[in-house]
Amino acid sequence: MRSVSRRRVPLSRYDRFMSTNVDAQELAKFSELAHRWWDPESEFRPLHQINPLRLDWIDSLAQVKGKSVLDVGCGGGILAEAMAVRGAQQVTGIDLATRPLGVARLHALETGVSNLEYREIAAEALAAEQPAAYDIVTCMEMLEHVPDPSSIVRACRALVKPGGWVFFSTLNRNPKSFLFAIIGAEYVLRLLPKGTHEYARFIRPSELARWCRDAGLNVDGTRGMEYNPITRRYWLSADTSVNYLVATRRAA
Repeated sequence: MRSVSRRRVPLSRYDRFMSTNVDAQELAKFSELAHRWWDPESEFRPLHQINPLRLDWIDSLAQVKGKSVLDVGCGGGILAEAMAVRGAQQVTGIDLATRPLGVARLHALETGVSNLEYREIAAEALAAEQPAAYDIVTCMEMLEHVPDPSSIVRACRALVKPGGWVFFSTLNRNPKSFLFAIIGAEYVLRLLPKGTHEYARFIRPSELARWCRDAGLNVDGTRGMEYNPITRRYWLSADTSVNYLVATRRAA
C-alpha cells in the first residue's frame, strides 16, 4: 500500500482518546462487528447497498477522479475504497476504531488498491497536522456517533482546500426518523443491530446547516435517502425526513 510523505505528529493512544471527540462505547460497538464489514449480507448490508448511491452523488458534484480525498470515520473502508477505485489520485481514510481499520487495510491489500491509506487519528488532530490538504472530504454516517458533531464539522472545513467540497450524511431527528431508523430498521426489519443508533444524537438538517455556516462552509445541496422494505431498494430523493446527505463547499 503506497504511503505518502507528510509530516505526522506522534500521539500516544492515551492522548488520542483523552483529547479527542470520541465515544468509547461507539468504537467498541463497531469494533465487535469489524470482521463482518465487507460481507454484503451482514449487519453492514445497508452500507453496501447505499454506497453506490452516495458515491455517484458525490462524484456528480465534486468529480472524484484525480482528486485528493479524505474519508472521516471511514470504518471498514467501504466508501474510501470505492472512491479510490473511482479514480481519486489519493484517498485517506481515518477512524479511531483499530479493528475496522485493520479490516479496511487488509481488504485494500487483497483487492490491490494502491492509491489508498488508512490512519488511526481523530479529525481534529489531522486538521491541525494537515490544514487545507484535501480537495474532497467526506463524513458519512458518523456525526450521530460522536459527542460533539460540530467539532467534526469544523475539522472537516479546516481539512478541505479553499473551493473544495465537504459531504456529510446523518439522520434527521423527528418522530418519523425514530419510527423508521430505530424501530423499523433495528427492531422490525432488523436491517441494523439493535442499539446502532441513539435517537437523542440524531441531527436536524437546520442544525447541521448552522454548524456548517458557522465553520465557514456553504451548503450547496441536500438529498434524502429512502428505503422500500418490500423491494429492499434504496434511492435518493428530496425527502430529508429520515436519512439525508448534505453537500457543502469552502469558499475559494
